[in-house]
Amino acid sequence: MKPMDEQHIAEPGPVLLDITGGYEDTVRAVMASLEERWATSVVGPVRRDPGEPGARARIYADVLRPGRHGP
Repeated sequence: MKPMDEQHIAEPGPVLLDITGGYEDTVRAVMASLEERWATSVVGPVRRDPGEPGARARIYADVLRPGRHGP
């Protein structure tokens, strides 16, 4: 996997997140957790790139709006 860059969200609003994990179940669990915290797009397909380790997915989130169990 590529090195990770920690990013601080400077201001609230919409974000695009590329999720990479060792396993498809891990990626799905991360996306489900994000749905709990923020309003998110429909979870996209989890994919594996030939010759590359891990699984990947993309999700759009709005950090201004609460997720499914927010206030």
